[in-house]
Amino acid sequence: MRVRAWSLACAAGSKPSTSRKTLIVANETRLQQVEDRKAALKQDNFLTTSPSGLEWVSANRKSVIVTSSILFAAIVLTVIAAVLFSRRSDAASAAFGRAMQIDESPLVTPGEPQEQGVTVYNSAAERAKAANTQFLAVANQYGSTRDGKNALYFAGITAMEAGETASAETDLKQVAGSWNKELAALGKFALADLYHSTGRDQQAIELYQQLTAKPTDAIPAGLAQITLAALYTDEGKTEQARQIYAQIKDKDKDAKGLQGPAGSIAAQKLNPSSATGPAPQL
Repeated sequence: MRVRAWSLACAAGSKPSTSRKTLIVANETRLQQVEDRKAALKQDNFLTTSPSGLEWVSANRKSVIVTSSILFAAIVLTVIAAVLFSRRSDAASAAFGRAMQIDESPLVTPGEPQEQGVTVYNSAAERAKAANTQFLAVANQYGSTRDGKNALYFAGITAMEAGETASAETDLKQVAGSWNKELAALGKFALADLYHSTGRDQQAIELYQQLTAKPTDAIPAGLAQITLAALYTDEGKTEQARQIYAQIKDKDKDAKGLQGPAGSIAAQKLNPSSATGPAPQL
């Protein structure tokens, strides 16, 4: 400001007088004091309205401690739950493995010596009953784990093999209602077989149709249709069976037009004389 006033005076062709220079200096001093006061007020206002981080923590110490404790407790509980679930899953897997060993145990073969240390059973029904007891124990104790859910399915299967159809139906219905679509499909497929074997074909047909409409990796549509066609054949409804086989034969093909497993089986069923070997496995 002072330099600017001096320059303006020189530009006018005259030098500013001493009193005029004093007035200019005084005005500049007052302006500077005003600016300094504004800056000081802003700083004071910031300090009074915006406490520092340490001051805020000190003022809210109780809530900070409570929040931190809750977060820490949640982390600890999550870690503990994960460790416990992992141990429980390992225990379920071991128990399920022991049940599977029983289910896969050999049967007594007449005329052959029994191998030492190997448990054998006199019949498939006897073996199934022994395995069923173990599968049920795993399902009841570890039902929230994957192996526990699989054990319930095998409990239903082994109950069927042991001739305990009522128990088998109860277990398989529970499996069929599982949120896991693959396991549910296995349960429905086994339940349909149970219905067919106990003379409830209409219920079996409904389940096969459901599996056809909503196929899964565990039970493809072709498998459900082939099994349904076999049921119709058992009932003497050969024309309905042929219609299903013809539909499968036409639809079950890959991108190159080659027939898939279900299509090959259907073709053999439609023309048994043309079969050149065993039917492919689905």
